[in-house]
Amino acid sequence: MRVSAKSDYALRALIEMAGREDGRAVSAEELGRLQDIPHGFLQAILADLRRAGVVMSQRGQSGGWRMGRAAAEVSVADVIRAVDGPLVSVYGLRPEAVSYNDSAEVLQHVWIAARSSLREVFEEVSIQQLADADLPAAVTKRTADEDAWKAH
Repeated sequence: MRVSAKSDYALRALIEMAGREDGRAVSAEELGRLQDIPHGFLQAILADLRRAGVVMSQRGQSGGWRMGRAAAEVSVADVIRAVDGPLVSVYGLRPEAVSYNDSAEVLQHVWIAARSSLREVFEEVSIQQLADADLPAAVTKRTADEDAWKAH
């Protein structure tokens, strides 16, 4: 699996928003500075997140960006889908829409299993948990395995 820069930047910006104790709006400039995200790229990401209802923009002197929903209700999967589309796609199609000949049909099962595995992590981790650095036990258990940290 490859995590895009868009997804990584979106999650980092949301962690900054959710981590604000006062809940006040934060400018795109400040988000970009805090997380070293290019401004133009961040603006496009914030627009995608706004369309998905994850964030909202606020105009005026104290304007900027803030969470559109409670950070505890927004999962990593929601963010990835908002900025990049489906968690798993096979040449642009969802795994259940791919068709193969008889000898390669088993591949569809692999893609669907991979999506299921990603969901087990991405749908269980919320933006609030990321902001609090308090991941679910099932996720931290996966990172406790030394093999998880090794490239293969």
